[in-house]
Order: sequence, then C-alpha cells, then structure tokens
Amino acid sequence: MKILTVAIPCYNSAEYMEKCIRSILPAGDEVEILIIDDGSTKDETPQIADRYAAKYPQIVRAIHQENGGHGEGVNNGIRHATGVYYKVVDSDDWVNTKGLIRIVEKMRELEEEGGVDMLLANFVYDKMGASHKRLMRFPRVFPQDVSFGWDEMHKMPQTQYILMHNIFYRTQMLRDCGMELPKHTFYVDNIFAFQPLPYVKRICYMDVNLYHYFIGREDQSVNEKVMIGRIDQQILVNKIMIDVMAAVDFSDKSPKLKKYMLNYLSKIMTVTSIMLILSGTEEALAKKDDIWKYLEEKDAEVYHSLRYNLFGIGMNLPGKTGRKISVGGYKVAQKLVGFN
Repeated sequence: MKILTVAIPCYNSAEYMEKCIRSILPAGDEVEILIIDDGSTKDETPQIADRYAAKYPQIVRAIHQENGGHGEGVNNGIRHATGVYYKVVDSDDWVNTKGLIRIVEKMRELEEEGGVDMLLANFVYDKMGASHKRLMRFPRVFPQDVSFGWDEMHKMPQTQYILMHNIFYRTQMLRDCGMELPKHTFYVDNIFAFQPLPYVKRICYMDVNLYHYFIGREDQSVNEKVMIGRIDQQILVNKIMIDVMAAVDFSDKSPKLKKYMLNYLSKIMTVTSIMLILSGTEEALAKKDDIWKYLEEKDAEVYHSLRYNLFGIGMNLPGKTGRKISVGGYKVAQKLVGFN
C-alpha cells in the first residue's frame, strides 16, 4: 500500500505541469501520483500524463475524465487513491522535494503510532515578480512533529489560515466525511479545507516549507478581475460552507475547532462581500445582502457572531462612503497578508 497519494488535476496544463510532476517524483515508490486530465483539448496535457505513466508505472497513473472542473478532479483522485494519505497539488504549483521526502518519512512513523487524520506543513505565496515571497508558517499555533488534538492548538492570527496547499488528509477520513466537491466550480479548495475539519481528531504539524502556491497568471482563478467575473461560483462555495457549518453538532467538539471554523467562514464571507462590493452594480450589492441573509436563516447564532465582528461590520457599512472604507480595508489586508 502507498503511504501517500498526490492528485494533480490538469486542464490544458502542458506549459507548467511537468515542473509540478518532477517536484514530486523523487519522493519514491511509496508515493502514488495521479495525473488527472480534466478533458484537456487545447494542448498536450493528455499525452504528457500518459508519457509519465508509461515511464514511471510504479508511481504515476494517468486518469482521463470528461471535463468536470477542478473539484471533479479532486473527487476522482479520492475515488482512485490507494495511499493512506491524500494531497492535492495544482498543476501550476510545485513542492519542495526534500520537504516532501521528510513528510513521507514522518507519515511512516505516524502510522506506527496509529496515524493522524490531518498533517499540515507550510506554504509559500510564490507571487510572480514579488521579491519577497510570503511564507505561511504555524510554529506558534501547533505543536511540532507530534500527534495532537484541537485542544492543543494555540490561537491562530487573523493573517493565517489552513488551505488545500498545506493539507494532507487521511484518505479514508475524506471518504467517511462524504467529501464531494461541486463540478464546474472554482474556489472549491475552500470547501476541501473546511468540510472535513469536524472529522479530524488527530493532527500533526511539520515546520517544513513544502508548497509553492504560484500567483500571477492573468487567467488565474484568484485574479481579482477573474473572481469578480465568477462571483456566482464564489457565492455557491460560500453557501456550501454555511451549510457545512450549520450542520455540525459542536456539543462534543473542541471549542477551538469551532472558533477556527468560525474565523475561516468569516474570511470567506469577507472575500465574497468585498468582491460583490468591487463589482459595483446594484445586482451585486443585492447579492451581498442575500448571502448574509442566507447565513442568518441557516444559523442565527453564527450569523450574529460573524455579522457583528470587525470583518462583518466592515463589509456592511452603509452607502457609497461605507463601501469605499470597506475597499480601503481590503487593500490594506492584501498588503499585510500577501494574497492576490
């Protein structure tokens, strides 16, 4: 059995996917790489996937699917994974190979002790043209190199968060929690980093700078103009996360887990709200009001917690002047956190 499955969803990714694949290959035979071709038609993505599968049959498998979007690529990876742990690496990103090897070695040790549900590492915002690359590390938040539970984590700063980029999940746990991302939808990585959390009992954090999250292509989904154009997909993801939060019974869960999930949902509500404000149309502003109303109807307690915190107040300031203040705060946050 493989210790780790790495899924690489690819859609017309021939220009950069080989850099991604080559960064993972040296981790060896204990790692399974699933190159998931999402119905690519404009370049040689399918041929590249098949070529690596033929050259490294003990490590690489090529999976060709009808176009279903990034989320369906992740879903298909979960269905086909044989590794104990599961990781997603986007085809335009890459990993620190030595760091991955260290993590694979740690996974073996953890399995001898009963394993964990989630393993975390560090990630880098590898922004094109930026001289300073923003590094997301968590040594003050989590114990290092040991198995621990939510109660043992410390307060996470507002400028930090767990994303798909630094997460390894236990594969069976993903299946048990019913992880199924929506097709043809961007921004589903937020669901992936959110929905399984109530099922996570044991965690391990390694202070390893593993994942390079590339930012800078004009057509990239996190490009601000692109996000505004795809705002209905962001709203869908936001609503799914609200549904997840509302369905969790926190009575037997750690208060720290609940607090973290509230903070995460607050960030997503903020992103959705600011993109709708930036859209500037009456329709978009109505949609902003609707998403907050949706939250209130689903879970009044969560609504009051998020609507009247600093972010919620900042995203709902009245009038044009209020919206200008909201946008100004967002621009400051961009510089502080380093996101696109």
